[in-house]
Amino acid sequence: MIPLTWYLLVAALLFCIGLYGVMARRNAVAILMSVELMLNAVNINLIAFWRYGSVLSPAPDTPTTGWAWAIFVLTVAAAEAAVGLALIISVYRRRDSVIAEELDLLKN
Repeated sequence: MIPLTWYLLVAALLFCIGLYGVMARRNAVAILMSVELMLNAVNINLIAFWRYGSVLSPAPDTPTTGWAWAIFVLTVAAAEAAVGLALIISVYRRRDSVIAEELDLLKN
């Protein structure tokens, strides 16, 4: 069985890559993909803690709690990606650019 720390290290690495992508990128699509990486890192943590929590605890509350939370996070991520891509496409059609620094449509 793979130790819990390996899962946590992979999730931390994915989260750091996603955080770097959000902070360093200028393209709105790349920023959206980086946010998705961060959400996948959270899913890895949820599933890993569910798996090792159910092994270590004598009486887990429900056997599918980790999977339910992971599916909930995936659903929210899918909705966020759909809305984000719709906004990016709308901005691109209007401004012919998806560079995040140039998006000042809501300013006076």
